[in-house]
Amino acid sequence: MNPAEATREIYWNITYIWVMYALLLPTAAIAGYGIYRHLSRWRRGLPLARFDRPQERIKLVVKHAVAQRRTARNLYAGLFHQFISYGFVILTIATTIVALDADFGTAIMRGRFYLYFQSFTVDLFGALVMLGVLMAALRRYVKRPKKLVYTNEAAGILALIFLMCLQGFLAEGWRIAVTNDPWGAWSPFGNMVARASRPFMTDEQMRAAHAGVWWFHLVTAFAFIAWLPYTKMMHVITAPLNIYTANLEPLGATLKNIDFEKTESFGVNSLKSFTWKDLLDFDACTECGRCTAVCPANAVGKELSPRDIILQLRDLMHERPRDAFGLVAIGGNGAMSIEAGTTPATQEPTTDIEARKPLAIIGAVPATSTVPLWQCTTCAACMEACPVFIEQMPKIVDMRRYLVMEEADFPDSMQEAVMSLERRGHPFTGTQATRLDWAEGLNVKHAGDARDAEVLLWVGCGGALIERNQKVTRATAQLLEQAGVKFAIMGRDEKCSGDPARRIGNEFLFEQLARENVENLKRFEVKSIVTACPHCFNTFKNEYPQYGGSFEVYHHSAYLAKLVEEGRLKPHAMLDKKITFHDPCYLGRQNGVYDAPRELVQISAARGRAVEMERSRNKSFCCGGGGGMSFVDEPPDRRVNQERAREALETGADVLAVGCPFCMTMMEDGINARKGERDVKVMDVSELLWEATKPRRDEVNNPR
Repeated sequence: MNPAEATREIYWNITYIWVMYALLLPTAAIAGYGIYRHLSRWRRGLPLARFDRPQERIKLVVKHAVAQRRTARNLYAGLFHQFISYGFVILTIATTIVALDADFGTAIMRGRFYLYFQSFTVDLFGALVMLGVLMAALRRYVKRPKKLVYTNEAAGILALIFLMCLQGFLAEGWRIAVTNDPWGAWSPFGNMVARASRPFMTDEQMRAAHAGVWWFHLVTAFAFIAWLPYTKMMHVITAPLNIYTANLEPLGATLKNIDFEKTESFGVNSLKSFTWKDLLDFDACTECGRCTAVCPANAVGKELSPRDIILQLRDLMHERPRDAFGLVAIGGNGAMSIEAGTTPATQEPTTDIEARKPLAIIGAVPATSTVPLWQCTTCAACMEACPVFIEQMPKIVDMRRYLVMEEADFPDSMQEAVMSLERRGHPFTGTQATRLDWAEGLNVKHAGDARDAEVLLWVGCGGALIERNQKVTRATAQLLEQAGVKFAIMGRDEKCSGDPARRIGNEFLFEQLARENVENLKRFEVKSIVTACPHCFNTFKNEYPQYGGSFEVYHHSAYLAKLVEEGRLKPHAMLDKKITFHDPCYLGRQNGVYDAPRELVQISAARGRAVEMERSRNKSFCCGGGGGMSFVDEPPDRRVNQERAREALETGADVLAVGCPFCMTMMEDGINARKGERDVKVMDVSELLWEATKPRRDEVNNPR
C-alpha cells in the first residue's frame, strides 16, 4: 500500500446530506442569537478603553488562553482541561477539513497528512477528550472540592461532550469494519471498536448502526453548538476575549478614577454603573472557584466569596435584565429602551417616557450584602489566581465607594480612620506621636532645606506614628546615611498617601490627599522617592501619575539592595537564625517586587537559614491589614493574620521578615497569639540589613 494514496470516502453510507445543511441554519441562528444577547448586555456598560497595545494583548491570549498557564497551576485540573480544550480544537479543525474536502474539493484528506493528522492525531485527541471528561467527572462527583459550583448544567455539559466523542468512535469503527479499511490501523481507537464489533455484528447491522449513530451524532453536535452560548461553555468565547481585554498595568493600578464633575452617583450600586468590561467579566467566569479558594477572608471562615459575587451578579444580569439595567417597555410592540442616559453605543437619552430606576445590586444577592463587602483586604489574590483575568477586587471597591460616599454606611472603626484622615492627615485616631518622633537624635534634613538630595524618604503614616515601625524608619535612615546617600524627608508637610481612603471607598478624600501631596512634592522638587510602605509605593507608582505626579519610586528593599550591589553598603555580620519572609500584597502580587527583599534576607541570614513559607511570592497569603481592615477588630476565631502566622511558625523560623508597616503590626499580633512558648521575632528587612551592616562596637569606640 502506498501511503500517498491513503484516503477514505467522505459521507460513506450517508444519504440526504442536504438535511445536515438544513439543520445547520437554525443551529447557527439559535447560537448567533445567544451570542447577540451577551453582546447587547455588555453594550449597556460604561465605556472603557481596553483595545490598546494589541501586540501585548495577543501575547497574553497566547500565554493564558492557548497555553493556559494559569489553568495549569493546578496540575490535575489543568491537565484534564487541556485534554478537553486542545482535543476540541483538533476535532474542530478535522471537521472543517472534512467540510472543505467534501464541499469545495480541496483534496486535503490525502496521503500522509490523512494518516498522520486526520486519522492518528484526531483519534488520539478524541480519546484524550473522553479521558479529560472522566477526570473532570471524578473530581467533581467523587472528590467534590468545596470551591466548585455544582449544577445540573455542568453535569449535562460533561455528559454531552463524552457522548459526542463516543459517537464519533462508534461511527468510525463500524465504517472501518464494513469497508475493511486498509488504513484503519492509523485510527487506533476506531480500529478497536471495529475489532470489538466484528464478532457480534454483521456488516448489515454495523451499516445500519453506523447511519443511525452518524445522524444522532450530527443532531447532538448541532444541539451542543446551539446550546453553548446559553451555558457556562460560553467561556470558550468570552474567556479569550476577556484575556485580550485584560488590564495590562500592575494589579495595583486597577482602580478606576471618578470624574466628580460629571458623575451623578458615586460608586456602583447598579449593573448599568459598571463598565462593559465588568459585564464581560461576569460572562467570562468559568465557575472554577480559584478566586474564592485563595481569598484570605474566605479561608478563615468569613462570608466573602469573590466567585459568588461574580456569579450572582451574572445571574442577576441574565435573569432580571429589566430590573438590573433599568430597562422599560415602550410602544405597543413591547420594544425596550435603555434608561435615560447615554450608552457606549452613543444611544440618545430616552426622554419621552419615565425611566425605571435600576435594581440596587448591593444586598440584592447574598454575596453583595454589606458584611462580605467589608471583609475584603484588597490583596488581589483573587485577580492573580483567575485563569480568565476577571477583576473581582475593583468591583468590591466600586460598591464600597457607593456605601461610603452615597450612604455613609461603613464600619465605625473605618469611619474613625477616615475622620482622622480628614482632620489630622493620618488614619491613626489614638496616636500621640508626631511625624518626627522617629528621627530624634538623627541628622535628618527637611526637603525644603536639601534641594540637592538624591531621594526623598517618604516615611508614611505607619512608619512615623506607630512606635514599633519607628524603629524600621530609623534603621532605613541610618542605612541611607551609612551608604552616603543624600536624602531628605517632608516631616510635618507629609500627609497620608490616601491609600486607606481609596481602598475603604472614600475616593473624594483620596483625590484630595493625592492632589495636595503631588503639589507639595513638586514644590520641593522631588524626583525620586524611597518608602518602606508598599501601599505608599503603589500609590506613588501607579496612581499619582493620574494627578500629575510622576516620580521615580523605590520600595526601601529595592533601594537598599541596590546600595549593597553598588558596594555603598557592606554587610559584615549574619544572623544565625532561621528567617522566613512574608510577601506584602501591595509589593509582591500587585507590583511584582519579589527578589529585592529576599536579597536582603539572604544577605542577613547565615547560609541555608533563609526558608520559604508554603505560600509565597505571587501565591503569598495576606496579612489581613489591607483595604482598611487594619482598622477593624476582627472576630478572634476568624483573623487572617493568625492564619498567616501559623504558616510562618510551621517553617520553624526564628524571625519572620516583613517589608510593610501594616504587615509588621498584623504579623506581630498574629505571631504573639500563636507562638506559645517559642521566641519568634518579627523584623523588617531594613532592620535585618542594619544588624548586618551597622558599625561594630570596636569601630565606634576606635574610629579611624
